Amino acid sequence: MLLNSPSLPAARAAVQDLGASRIREVANAGIGLEGVLPFWFGEPDQETPAFIREAAKQALDAGDTFYTHNFGIPPLRAAIAGYLSALHRPVDPGRIAVTSSGVSALMLLSQLIINPGDRVVAVTPLWPNLTEIPKILSADVVKVPLQFGKNGGKTWELDVQQLIDALTPGTKAVLINSPNNPTGWVITREQQEVILAHCRRHGIWILADDVYERLVYDGQPGVKSCAPSFLDIAQPEDRLVSANSFSKSWLMTGWRLGWVVAPLPLMADLGKLIEYNTSCAPGFVQRAGIVAIERGEEIIAHTVARYQAARDFLYERLNALPGIATPKPKGAMYLFFRVDGAGDTLSLCKRLVVDAKLGLAPGNAFGPEGEGYVRWCFASSIERLDEGVKRLAAFMEKR
Repeated sequence: MLLNSPSLPAARAAVQDLGASRIREVANAGIGLEGVLPFWFGEPDQETPAFIREAAKQALDAGDTFYTHNFGIPPLRAAIAGYLSALHRPVDPGRIAVTSSGVSALMLLSQLIINPGDRVVAVTPLWPNLTEIPKILSADVVKVPLQFGKNGGKTWELDVQQLIDALTPGTKAVLINSPNNPTGWVITREQQEVILAHCRRHGIWILADDVYERLVYDGQPGVKSCAPSFLDIAQPEDRLVSANSFSKSWLMTGWRLGWVVAPLPLMADLGKLIEYNTSCAPGFVQRAGIVAIERGEEIIAHTVARYQAARDFLYERLNALPGIATPKPKGAMYLFFRVDGAGDTLSLCKRLVVDAKLGLAPGNAFGPEGEGYVRWCFASSIERLDEGVKRLAAFMEKR
């Protein structure tokens, strides 16, 4: 019969073995249900600022609808270089490539440095795209989990020696997302220095996902918020590649605009990959990116202040609920909290959608080490968060 035919079309094994997004599975369960409060995706409840949208409109009206350079238009690359140089060490525009989203940046960098069969180490729990992308390339992913509640505290911490022990000679790359999605963990400068020195000795690549670097909290008034970055301490020739995005800092999730920083010797080959993936990011979107950088610091400061207030509110309210243990994240836009007795958080979150009209992300979407936890995106108004907590509290009482 045809159903048993070996000639049936199928994707290659590495793709078939990929895990589907459990966050999307929960969201799909809520489609068609009225009144659901969605906190499952990493997306703000505010639209992109008007001055950024206006820049794209003006570019469209001017006819900016043609292909651009693979690496992006020179004014945007220069703007990104200036922006990064002010935050970190000087960055040459020639080391920057504009990408069609931060996700594309991660895929391009992985295609650039990872071979089939390579050993790649990832600090987890982690946004599933980062651990699945190397698997698409038939690499082996080894996980080093963050630890929650170490030494009696309510924080997520990295055992840096455990990570160093995992970075054995022959390891191709280490994947580090800080501030971290989903935990809000932020790497320290001292940890970065230890990791960079070890990777230099053994020729290991550092792939840094820096998308949330501006979303850090409890900083000094009047000082630009920015997490410690490997770009602060690395030399241009180091085996460091960084992926970033306009999505989080400038409220531009739907624009799909990002960038990478890579050593100069890799740029020609990176250009080939961009050509064969997307060719280029849309010109009118890049024009909006220039304006976002030039005029966006006030937006970032406002966003950080708003998110910190939301974080503090949600942290206090969740910690008051029985059966929940909530760390206070130092960065990103999520609370990743433990729910007592939650053996299967995917099932739990599906029940929350149907029974409580509350959309949260299951912890096991971020790897087995996330099981028992639930992620709540707090990039929202206090009023919406308050209503969400009330729904969660009512649900917990009936469990």
